[in-house]
Amino acid sequence: MGEAFLGIDIGTSACKILTLSAEGQILARGTAAYGLAQPRPGWSEQDPTLWIEAVRSALAGVLAVVRPNEIAGIGLTGQMHGLTPVDRDHKVLRPAILWNDQRNAHEAEELTRLAGGSAALRQMTNNRMLAGYTGGKILWLQRHEPHLFERMRHALNPKDYLRLVLTGEVATEVSDASGTGLFDTHRRQWSDELLARMPFDAALLPPCFESSEVTGRVSRSGAALFGLSEGTPVIGGGGDAVVQTLGSGITAPGELQTTIGTAGILAAVLDAPRDNDDGRLQIFCNVAPESWHCMGVSLNAGGAMAWLRDVLSEGTGSPPTFDSLVAAAEKSVPGAGGLLFLPYLNGERCPHPDPAARGGFIGLTARHGAGDMVRATMEGVVFALYDIFALMRRLGVEGSLIKASGGGASAPLWRQIQADLFDCDVVTTEGAAEGAAFGAALLAGVGCGVWRDSGEAARLCRPLTVQHPDRHDGARYRELYSAYAALYPALTESFSMLSALSATETRAT
Repeated sequence: MGEAFLGIDIGTSACKILTLSAEGQILARGTAAYGLAQPRPGWSEQDPTLWIEAVRSALAGVLAVVRPNEIAGIGLTGQMHGLTPVDRDHKVLRPAILWNDQRNAHEAEELTRLAGGSAALRQMTNNRMLAGYTGGKILWLQRHEPHLFERMRHALNPKDYLRLVLTGEVATEVSDASGTGLFDTHRRQWSDELLARMPFDAALLPPCFESSEVTGRVSRSGAALFGLSEGTPVIGGGGDAVVQTLGSGITAPGELQTTIGTAGILAAVLDAPRDNDDGRLQIFCNVAPESWHCMGVSLNAGGAMAWLRDVLSEGTGSPPTFDSLVAAAEKSVPGAGGLLFLPYLNGERCPHPDPAARGGFIGLTARHGAGDMVRATMEGVVFALYDIFALMRRLGVEGSLIKASGGGASAPLWRQIQADLFDCDVVTTEGAAEGAAFGAALLAGVGCGVWRDSGEAARLCRPLTVQHPDRHDGARYRELYSAYAALYPALTESFSMLSALSATETRAT
Protein backbone atom coordinates (compact mmCIF):
# COMPACT_ATOMS: atom_id res chain seq x y z
CA MET A 1 0.00 0.00 0.00
CA GLY A 2 1.35 3.41 -0.93
CA GLU A 3 1.05 6.85 0.67
CA ALA A 4 -1.56 8.61 -1.42
CA PHE A 5 -4.75 9.70 0.29
CA LEU A 6 -8.13 9.81 -1.38
CA GLY A 7 -10.72 12.43 -0.48
CA ILE A 8 -14.30 12.01 -1.74
CA ASP A 9 -16.85 14.81 -1.44
CA ILE A 10 -20.55 14.08 -2.07
CA GLY A 11 -21.70 17.65 -2.72
CA THR A 12 -25.13 18.99 -3.52
CA SER A 13 -24.48 19.37 -7.23
CA ALA A 14 -21.37 17.26 -7.89
CA CYS A 15 -18.97 14.67 -6.56
CA LYS A 16 -15.39 15.88 -6.23
CA ILE A 17 -12.49 13.51 -5.72
CA LEU A 18 -8.77 14.07 -5.32
CA THR A 19 -5.68 12.19 -4.25
CA LEU A 20 -3.04 13.82 -2.12
CA SER A 21 0.58 12.82 -1.56
CA ALA A 22 2.23 12.76 1.86
CA GLU A 23 3.95 16.03 0.84
CA GLY A 24 0.59 17.69 0.15
CA GLN A 25 0.76 17.55 -3.63
CA ILE A 26 -2.51 16.94 -5.47
CA LEU A 27 -1.83 13.95 -7.69
CA ALA A 28 -5.15 13.65 -9.50
CA ARG A 29 -8.64 15.13 -9.53
CA GLY A 30 -12.04 13.99 -10.72
CA THR A 31 -15.49 15.59 -10.84
CA ALA A 32 -18.91 14.38 -11.88
CA ALA A 33 -22.06 16.48 -11.71
CA TYR A 34 -25.65 15.48 -10.99
CA GLY A 35 -28.97 17.19 -10.49
CA LEU A 36 -31.56 17.39 -7.75
CA ALA A 37 -35.34 17.37 -7.73
CA GLN A 38 -37.61 20.04 -6.21
CA PRO A 39 -41.06 18.45 -6.64
CA ARG A 40 -42.76 21.01 -4.38
CA PRO A 41 -41.88 24.47 -3.06
CA GLY A 42 -39.34 24.04 -0.26
CA TRP A 43 -38.58 20.40 -1.13
CA SER A 44 -35.15 19.20 -2.24
CA GLU A 45 -34.36 15.57 -3.02
CA GLN A 46 -31.69 13.48 -4.70
CA ASP A 47 -31.47 9.88 -5.84
CA PRO A 48 -28.48 8.31 -3.98
CA THR A 49 -27.68 6.19 -7.03
CA LEU A 50 -26.56 9.47 -8.61
CA TRP A 51 -23.87 9.79 -5.93
CA ILE A 52 -22.61 6.27 -6.48
CA GLU A 53 -22.47 6.62 -10.26
CA ALA A 54 -20.76 10.02 -9.91
CA VAL A 55 -18.12 8.54 -7.58
CA ARG A 56 -17.48 5.74 -10.05
CA SER A 57 -17.21 8.21 -12.93
CA ALA A 58 -14.93 10.68 -11.14
CA LEU A 59 -12.84 7.92 -9.61
CA ALA A 60 -12.17 6.27 -12.96
CA GLY A 61 -10.15 9.26 -14.10
CA VAL A 62 -8.29 9.50 -10.80
CA LEU A 63 -7.35 5.82 -10.86
CA ALA A 64 -5.94 6.25 -14.35
CA VAL A 65 -3.26 8.42 -12.70
CA VAL A 66 -2.92 6.89 -9.22
CA ARG A 67 -3.05 3.10 -8.98
CA PRO A 68 -5.46 1.61 -6.42
CA ASN A 69 -2.60 0.02 -4.44
CA GLU A 70 -1.00 3.43 -4.01
CA ILE A 71 -3.97 4.67 -1.97
CA ALA A 72 -3.26 4.26 1.75
CA GLY A 73 -6.54 5.59 3.06
CA ILE A 74 -9.85 7.15 2.07
CA GLY A 75 -11.54 10.14 3.71
CA LEU A 76 -15.22 10.88 3.14
CA THR A 77 -17.15 14.13 3.26
CA GLY A 78 -20.37 15.48 1.87
CA GLN A 79 -23.46 17.59 2.25
CA MET A 80 -24.76 17.53 5.81
CA HIS A 81 -28.20 17.03 7.44
CA GLY A 82 -29.59 14.75 4.72
CA LEU A 83 -31.70 11.67 5.29
CA THR A 84 -30.90 8.58 3.25
CA PRO A 85 -33.25 5.85 4.51
CA VAL A 86 -32.11 2.28 3.92
CA ASP A 87 -33.73 -1.05 4.80
CA ARG A 88 -32.25 -4.13 6.47
CA ASP A 89 -30.69 -5.18 3.14
CA HIS A 90 -29.07 -1.73 2.75
CA LYS A 91 -31.39 -0.78 -0.11
CA VAL A 92 -32.44 2.85 -0.42
CA LEU A 93 -36.16 3.31 0.23
CA ARG A 94 -36.74 6.72 -1.38
CA PRO A 95 -34.79 9.72 -2.70
CA ALA A 96 -32.63 11.33 -0.03
CA ILE A 97 -34.13 14.42 1.61
CA LEU A 98 -31.40 17.06 1.43
CA TRP A 99 -30.00 19.67 3.80
CA ASN A 100 -31.83 22.56 2.09
CA ASP A 101 -35.22 20.82 2.18
CA GLN A 102 -37.66 22.78 4.34
CA ARG A 103 -40.66 20.41 4.47
CA ASN A 104 -40.11 19.33 8.07
CA ALA A 105 -40.64 22.66 9.87
CA HIS A 106 -43.63 21.30 11.82
CA GLU A 107 -41.75 18.12 12.72
CA ALA A 108 -38.78 20.14 13.98
CA GLU A 109 -41.15 22.11 16.20
CA GLU A 110 -42.73 18.87 17.45
CA LEU A 111 -39.35 17.37 18.37
CA THR A 112 -38.48 20.57 20.20
CA ARG A 113 -41.74 20.31 22.16
CA LEU A 114 -41.03 16.67 23.01
CA ALA A 115 -37.60 17.70 24.29
CA GLY A 116 -39.28 20.08 26.74
CA GLY A 117 -38.84 23.27 24.75
CA SER A 118 -36.00 25.06 22.99
CA ALA A 119 -33.98 25.78 26.14
CA ALA A 120 -34.23 22.17 27.32
CA LEU A 121 -33.22 20.93 23.89
CA ARG A 122 -30.14 23.15 23.86
CA GLN A 123 -29.16 21.74 27.24
CA MET A 124 -29.06 18.31 25.58
CA THR A 125 -27.47 19.18 22.23
CA ASN A 126 -26.31 22.84 22.38
CA ASN A 127 -28.28 23.43 19.17
CA ARG A 128 -31.81 24.07 17.99
CA MET A 129 -33.70 21.48 16.00
CA LEU A 130 -33.69 23.48 12.78
CA ALA A 131 -35.91 22.72 9.82
CA GLY A 132 -33.61 20.79 7.54
CA TYR A 133 -31.85 18.83 10.30
CA THR A 134 -32.01 15.06 10.00
CA GLY A 135 -34.07 14.57 13.17
CA GLY A 136 -37.09 16.38 11.74
CA LYS A 137 -36.77 14.46 8.49
CA ILE A 138 -36.99 11.14 10.34
CA LEU A 139 -40.22 12.25 12.01
CA TRP A 140 -41.56 13.57 8.68
CA LEU A 141 -40.98 10.16 7.10
CA GLN A 142 -42.69 8.44 10.02
CA ARG A 143 -45.75 10.68 9.68
CA HIS A 144 -46.08 11.11 5.94
CA GLU A 145 -44.63 7.91 4.47
CA PRO A 146 -45.23 5.33 7.22
CA HIS A 147 -45.05 2.41 4.80
CA LEU A 148 -41.43 3.36 4.09
CA PHE A 149 -40.61 4.29 7.67
CA GLU A 150 -41.62 0.82 8.85
CA ARG A 151 -39.01 -0.67 6.54
CA MET A 152 -36.21 1.78 7.45
CA ARG A 153 -33.40 0.31 9.54
CA HIS A 154 -30.76 3.02 9.18
CA ALA A 155 -30.98 6.80 8.79
CA LEU A 156 -27.78 7.87 7.05
CA ASN A 157 -26.25 11.12 5.89
CA PRO A 158 -25.01 11.15 2.27
CA LYS A 159 -21.33 10.44 2.90
CA ASP A 160 -22.26 7.68 5.33
CA TYR A 161 -24.35 5.99 2.66
CA LEU A 162 -21.25 6.02 0.46
CA ARG A 163 -19.32 4.45 3.36
CA LEU A 164 -21.96 1.71 3.52
CA VAL A 165 -21.59 0.96 -0.19
CA LEU A 166 -17.78 1.07 0.04
CA THR A 167 -17.34 -1.02 3.17
CA GLY A 168 -20.63 -2.64 4.16
CA GLU A 169 -20.31 -0.84 7.52
CA VAL A 170 -22.98 1.38 9.08
CA ALA A 171 -21.23 4.30 10.78
CA THR A 172 -20.98 8.06 11.10
CA GLU A 173 -18.66 10.49 12.87
CA VAL A 174 -19.02 13.39 15.30
CA SER A 175 -19.30 16.33 12.89
CA ASP A 176 -22.08 14.91 10.70
CA ALA A 177 -23.83 13.47 13.77
CA SER A 178 -23.83 16.98 15.27
CA GLY A 179 -25.94 18.14 12.33
CA THR A 180 -28.78 15.70 12.98
CA GLY A 181 -30.04 17.71 15.95
CA LEU A 182 -29.91 14.54 18.08
CA PHE A 183 -26.28 14.68 19.21
CA ASP A 184 -24.78 15.89 22.50
CA THR A 185 -21.96 18.06 21.17
CA HIS A 186 -20.53 18.71 24.65
CA ARG A 187 -20.04 15.01 25.34
CA ARG A 188 -19.45 14.06 21.67
CA GLN A 189 -22.04 11.27 21.64
CA TRP A 190 -25.70 10.68 20.80
CA SER A 191 -27.94 12.34 23.37
CA ASP A 192 -29.50 9.45 25.26
CA GLU A 193 -31.69 11.87 27.21
CA LEU A 194 -33.13 13.38 24.04
CA LEU A 195 -33.51 10.11 22.16
CA ALA A 196 -35.47 8.63 25.07
CA ARG A 197 -38.14 11.27 24.34
CA MET A 198 -38.28 10.76 20.60
CA PRO A 199 -41.13 8.82 18.94
CA PHE A 200 -38.72 6.73 16.88
CA ASP A 201 -36.14 4.10 17.77
CA ALA A 202 -32.61 5.35 18.53
CA ALA A 203 -31.32 2.21 16.80
CA LEU A 204 -32.00 3.96 13.47
CA LEU A 205 -28.92 6.09 14.14
CA PRO A 206 -25.51 4.68 13.21
CA PRO A 207 -22.60 4.08 15.61
CA CYS A 208 -20.51 7.26 15.92
CA PHE A 209 -16.72 7.70 15.81
CA GLU A 210 -14.20 10.53 15.90
CA SER A 211 -13.53 11.90 12.43
CA SER A 212 -10.02 10.53 11.97
CA GLU A 213 -10.82 7.02 13.21
CA VAL A 214 -10.90 4.08 10.82
CA THR A 215 -14.57 3.11 10.38
CA GLY A 216 -14.21 0.25 7.94
CA ARG A 217 -12.25 -1.09 5.00
CA VAL A 218 -13.15 -1.36 1.35
CA SER A 219 -15.11 -4.59 0.95
CA ARG A 220 -14.85 -7.08 -1.89
CA SER A 221 -18.04 -5.69 -3.44
CA GLY A 222 -16.86 -2.11 -2.89
CA ALA A 223 -13.55 -2.87 -4.57
CA ALA A 224 -15.32 -4.40 -7.57
CA LEU A 225 -17.78 -1.51 -7.86
CA PHE A 226 -15.28 1.35 -7.57
CA GLY A 227 -12.02 -0.17 -8.78
CA LEU A 228 -10.29 0.26 -5.41
CA SER A 229 -8.12 -2.19 -3.50
CA GLU A 230 -9.97 -4.43 -1.09
CA GLY A 231 -9.00 -3.69 2.52
CA THR A 232 -8.13 0.00 2.02
CA PRO A 233 -8.97 1.85 5.29
CA VAL A 234 -11.91 4.25 5.19
CA ILE A 235 -11.67 7.08 7.73
CA GLY A 236 -14.65 8.65 9.52
CA GLY A 237 -14.34 11.90 7.58
CA GLY A 238 -16.72 14.77 8.24
CA GLY A 239 -19.57 16.96 7.12
CA ASP A 240 -18.47 19.22 4.30
CA ALA A 241 -18.99 22.51 6.15
CA VAL A 242 -16.76 21.30 8.99
CA VAL A 243 -14.10 19.55 6.91
CA GLN A 244 -13.78 22.67 4.77
CA THR A 245 -12.16 24.54 7.68
CA LEU A 246 -9.40 21.93 7.83
CA GLY A 247 -9.08 22.10 4.05
CA SER A 248 -8.53 25.86 4.36
CA GLY A 249 -5.87 25.41 7.05
CA ILE A 250 -7.94 26.62 10.03
CA THR A 251 -7.47 24.46 13.11
CA ALA A 252 -7.34 27.01 15.97
CA PRO A 253 -9.31 30.11 17.07
CA GLY A 254 -8.56 33.53 15.59
CA GLU A 255 -9.38 33.15 11.90
CA LEU A 256 -12.64 32.98 9.98
CA GLN A 257 -13.49 30.77 7.07
CA THR A 258 -16.06 31.53 4.42
CA THR A 259 -17.45 29.06 1.95
CA ILE A 260 -19.45 30.21 -1.03
CA GLY A 261 -20.79 27.05 -2.56
CA THR A 262 -24.44 26.26 -3.08
CA ALA A 263 -24.87 27.61 0.46
CA GLY A 264 -22.90 30.33 2.20
CA ILE A 265 -21.05 29.42 5.39
CA LEU A 266 -19.13 31.44 7.96
CA ALA A 267 -17.15 29.27 10.35
CA ALA A 268 -14.63 29.48 13.17
CA VAL A 269 -12.80 26.96 15.35
CA LEU A 270 -13.49 26.87 19.10
CA ASP A 271 -11.30 25.27 21.74
CA ALA A 272 -14.36 24.64 23.95
CA PRO A 273 -18.07 24.06 23.24
CA ARG A 274 -19.44 27.48 24.17
CA ASP A 275 -23.09 27.67 25.13
CA ASN A 276 -25.27 28.42 22.12
CA ASP A 277 -27.74 30.57 24.05
CA ASP A 278 -30.34 31.39 21.40
CA GLY A 279 -29.44 28.50 19.11
CA ARG A 280 -29.21 30.56 15.94
CA LEU A 281 -25.61 29.50 15.37
CA GLN A 282 -24.53 25.91 14.99
CA ILE A 283 -21.90 24.63 17.38
CA PHE A 284 -20.79 21.19 16.28
CA CYS A 285 -17.95 18.84 17.07
CA ASN A 286 -14.93 19.59 14.91
CA VAL A 287 -12.98 16.91 13.09
CA ALA A 288 -10.16 17.14 15.64
CA PRO A 289 -10.79 15.71 19.13
CA GLU A 290 -11.18 18.40 21.82
CA SER A 291 -12.08 20.93 19.14
CA TRP A 292 -15.44 22.43 18.19
CA HIS A 293 -16.83 24.18 15.17
CA CYS A 294 -18.95 27.34 15.26
CA MET A 295 -20.78 28.22 12.08
CA GLY A 296 -23.79 29.84 10.55
CA VAL A 297 -25.26 28.74 7.24
CA SER A 298 -27.11 30.90 4.77
CA LEU A 299 -29.02 28.53 2.52
CA ASN A 300 -28.38 30.37 -0.76
CA ALA A 301 -25.03 31.69 -1.96
CA GLY A 302 -23.65 30.22 -5.16
CA GLY A 303 -27.12 28.76 -5.54
CA ALA A 304 -28.50 32.30 -5.82
CA MET A 305 -26.03 33.07 -8.61
CA ALA A 306 -27.03 29.89 -10.43
CA TRP A 307 -30.69 30.89 -10.11
CA LEU A 308 -29.99 34.37 -11.48
CA ARG A 309 -27.98 32.92 -14.39
CA ASP A 310 -30.89 30.68 -15.32
CA VAL A 311 -33.39 33.52 -15.07
CA LEU A 312 -31.30 35.87 -17.19
CA SER A 313 -30.80 33.22 -19.86
CA GLU A 314 -34.32 31.78 -19.94
CA GLY A 315 -35.42 31.32 -23.51
CA THR A 316 -31.99 32.10 -24.98
CA GLY A 317 -30.68 28.52 -24.96
CA SER A 318 -27.23 29.84 -24.01
CA PRO A 319 -26.73 30.50 -20.28
CA PRO A 320 -23.92 32.93 -19.42
CA THR A 321 -20.80 31.59 -17.76
CA PHE A 322 -19.96 32.39 -14.15
CA ASP A 323 -17.00 34.48 -15.35
CA SER A 324 -19.21 36.53 -17.67
CA LEU A 325 -21.65 37.22 -14.83
CA VAL A 326 -18.81 38.41 -12.61
CA ALA A 327 -17.46 40.58 -15.45
CA ALA A 328 -20.89 42.22 -15.71
CA ALA A 329 -20.93 42.82 -11.94
CA GLU A 330 -17.49 44.47 -12.13
CA LYS A 331 -18.98 47.13 -14.42
CA SER A 332 -21.39 48.08 -11.65
CA VAL A 333 -20.27 49.94 -8.50
CA PRO A 334 -20.01 48.97 -4.82
CA GLY A 335 -23.57 48.97 -3.58
CA ALA A 336 -24.94 48.23 -7.08
CA GLY A 337 -26.40 51.70 -7.36
CA GLY A 338 -28.53 51.32 -4.25
CA LEU A 339 -29.82 47.84 -5.08
CA LEU A 340 -30.01 45.19 -2.35
CA PHE A 341 -30.66 41.47 -2.70
CA LEU A 342 -32.10 39.17 -0.03
CA PRO A 343 -30.76 35.66 -0.79
CA TYR A 344 -33.60 33.73 0.89
CA LEU A 345 -34.60 31.69 -2.16
CA ASN A 346 -35.18 28.47 -0.17
CA GLY A 347 -36.01 29.99 3.18
CA GLU A 348 -33.16 30.81 5.54
CA ARG A 349 -31.28 29.16 8.39
CA CYS A 350 -28.96 31.72 9.99
CA PRO A 351 -29.37 34.25 11.43
CA HIS A 352 -33.08 33.84 10.63
CA PRO A 353 -34.20 30.20 11.02
CA ASP A 354 -37.27 30.72 8.88
CA PRO A 355 -38.45 28.33 6.13
CA ALA A 356 -40.97 30.97 5.03
CA ALA A 357 -38.33 33.64 4.25
CA ARG A 358 -38.32 34.76 0.63
CA GLY A 359 -35.71 36.35 -1.61
CA GLY A 360 -36.02 39.67 -3.33
CA PHE A 361 -34.40 42.69 -4.92
CA ILE A 362 -35.00 45.87 -2.93
CA GLY A 363 -34.40 49.28 -4.44
CA LEU A 364 -34.84 48.19 -8.05
CA THR A 365 -35.29 51.07 -10.49
CA ALA A 366 -35.51 51.45 -14.25
CA ARG A 367 -31.86 52.45 -14.40
CA HIS A 368 -30.60 49.15 -12.99
CA GLY A 369 -29.26 46.59 -15.44
CA ALA A 370 -28.23 42.95 -15.36
CA GLY A 371 -24.74 43.83 -14.05
CA ASP A 372 -26.27 45.66 -11.09
CA MET A 373 -28.48 42.67 -10.34
CA VAL A 374 -25.51 40.31 -10.42
CA ARG A 375 -23.44 42.57 -8.20
CA ALA A 376 -26.33 43.01 -5.75
CA THR A 377 -26.66 39.22 -5.61
CA MET A 378 -22.95 38.80 -4.84
CA GLU A 379 -23.11 41.54 -2.21
CA GLY A 380 -26.30 40.11 -0.70
CA VAL A 381 -24.54 36.78 -0.17
CA VAL A 382 -21.71 38.55 1.69
CA PHE A 383 -24.20 40.63 3.72
CA ALA A 384 -25.77 37.33 4.81
CA LEU A 385 -22.34 36.12 5.99
CA TYR A 386 -21.78 39.38 7.86
CA ASP A 387 -25.20 38.90 9.50
CA ILE A 388 -23.84 35.62 10.86
CA PHE A 389 -20.64 37.29 12.05
CA ALA A 390 -22.69 39.71 14.16
CA LEU A 391 -24.01 36.69 16.08
CA MET A 392 -20.57 35.11 16.46
CA ARG A 393 -19.11 38.24 18.00
CA ARG A 394 -21.55 37.87 20.88
CA LEU A 395 -19.76 34.59 21.69
CA GLY A 396 -16.40 36.35 21.62
CA VAL A 397 -15.43 35.11 18.16
CA GLU A 398 -13.19 37.54 16.28
CA GLY A 399 -11.31 37.25 13.04
CA SER A 400 -8.34 39.20 11.79
CA LEU A 401 -8.15 37.08 8.63
CA ILE A 402 -10.64 35.31 6.36
CA LYS A 403 -9.74 32.18 4.45
CA ALA A 404 -12.13 31.93 1.50
CA SER A 405 -13.20 28.66 -0.08
CA GLY A 406 -15.87 27.16 -2.29
CA GLY A 407 -16.56 27.88 -5.93
CA GLY A 408 -17.31 31.54 -5.21
CA ALA A 409 -13.77 32.06 -3.93
CA SER A 410 -12.52 31.76 -7.51
CA ALA A 411 -13.91 35.26 -8.18
CA PRO A 412 -11.58 38.05 -6.98
CA LEU A 413 -14.59 40.38 -6.83
CA TRP A 414 -16.42 38.15 -4.36
CA ARG A 415 -13.28 37.97 -2.21
CA GLN A 416 -12.84 41.75 -2.39
CA ILE A 417 -16.41 42.38 -1.25
CA GLN A 418 -15.67 40.19 1.78
CA ALA A 419 -12.41 42.01 2.52
CA ASP A 420 -14.12 45.41 2.31
CA LEU A 421 -17.16 44.55 4.45
CA PHE A 422 -15.27 42.56 7.11
CA ASP A 423 -12.32 45.01 7.05
CA CYS A 424 -9.64 42.33 6.97
CA ASP A 425 -7.45 40.47 4.50
CA VAL A 426 -9.05 37.61 2.59
CA VAL A 427 -6.77 34.83 1.41
CA THR A 428 -7.20 31.64 -0.55
CA THR A 429 -5.08 28.65 0.28
CA GLU A 430 -3.71 25.73 -1.66
CA GLY A 431 -6.35 23.02 -1.66
CA ALA A 432 -9.30 25.16 -0.52
CA ALA A 433 -10.55 25.53 -4.09
CA GLU A 434 -10.90 21.75 -4.21
CA GLY A 435 -13.76 21.93 -1.74
CA ALA A 436 -14.07 19.61 1.22
CA ALA A 437 -12.36 16.79 -0.68
CA PHE A 438 -8.96 18.29 0.22
CA GLY A 439 -9.82 18.28 3.94
CA ALA A 440 -11.14 14.72 3.67
CA ALA A 441 -7.84 13.60 2.13
CA LEU A 442 -5.96 15.33 4.97
CA LEU A 443 -8.13 13.48 7.49
CA ALA A 444 -7.31 10.21 5.75
CA GLY A 445 -3.61 10.97 6.25
CA VAL A 446 -4.18 11.78 9.93
CA GLY A 447 -6.16 8.56 10.36
CA CYS A 448 -3.37 6.55 8.75
CA GLY A 449 -0.73 8.19 10.96
CA VAL A 450 1.17 10.09 8.25
CA TRP A 451 0.41 13.40 10.00
CA ARG A 452 0.34 13.51 13.78
CA ASP A 453 -2.85 15.57 13.98
CA SER A 454 -4.97 18.00 11.99
CA GLY A 455 -2.75 20.93 12.97
CA GLU A 456 0.25 19.28 11.32
CA ALA A 457 -1.83 18.35 8.26
CA ALA A 458 -3.15 21.93 7.95
CA ARG A 459 0.39 23.26 7.33
CA LEU A 460 0.00 21.92 3.81
CA CYS A 461 -2.66 24.61 3.14
CA ARG A 462 -0.28 27.27 1.83
CA PRO A 463 -1.53 30.79 0.87
CA LEU A 464 -2.19 31.50 -2.80
CA THR A 465 -3.93 34.89 -3.11
CA VAL A 466 -4.73 37.85 -0.86
CA GLN A 467 -7.23 40.73 -1.11
CA HIS A 468 -6.70 43.76 1.14
CA PRO A 469 -9.66 45.82 2.34
CA ASP A 470 -10.53 49.14 0.72
CA ARG A 471 -11.54 51.38 3.62
CA HIS A 472 -13.70 53.68 1.50
CA ASP A 473 -15.70 50.84 -0.06
CA GLY A 474 -15.85 49.11 3.32
CA ALA A 475 -17.51 52.14 4.92
CA ARG A 476 -20.03 52.18 2.06
CA TYR A 477 -20.78 48.48 2.48
CA ARG A 478 -21.28 48.73 6.24
CA GLU A 479 -23.72 51.59 5.67
CA LEU A 480 -25.63 49.46 3.18
CA TYR A 481 -25.52 46.52 5.57
CA SER A 482 -27.54 48.54 8.07
CA ALA A 483 -30.29 48.85 5.44
CA TYR A 484 -29.98 45.14 4.57
CA ALA A 485 -30.23 44.03 8.21
CA ALA A 486 -33.48 45.99 8.66
CA LEU A 487 -35.24 44.24 5.76
CA TYR A 488 -35.95 40.81 7.24
CA PRO A 489 -37.72 42.12 10.37
CA ALA A 490 -39.75 44.50 8.22
CA LEU A 491 -40.84 41.77 5.77
CA THR A 492 -41.37 38.79 8.08
CA GLU A 493 -45.16 39.05 8.12
CA SER A 494 -45.29 39.34 4.33
CA PHE A 495 -43.03 36.31 3.98
CA SER A 496 -45.41 34.25 6.13
CA MET A 497 -48.39 35.29 4.04
CA LEU A 498 -46.64 34.44 0.79
CA SER A 499 -45.52 31.09 2.16
CA ALA A 500 -49.08 30.20 3.16
CA LEU A 501 -50.38 31.14 -0.27
CA SER A 502 -47.86 28.89 -2.03
CA ALA A 503 -48.16 25.95 0.37
CA THR A 504 -50.55 23.97 -1.83
CA GLU A 505 -48.77 24.60 -5.11
CA THR A 506 -47.13 21.76 -7.02
CA ARG A 507 -44.45 22.11 -9.64
CA ALA A 508 -45.53 21.37 -13.21
CA THR A 509 -43.62 18.50 -14.79
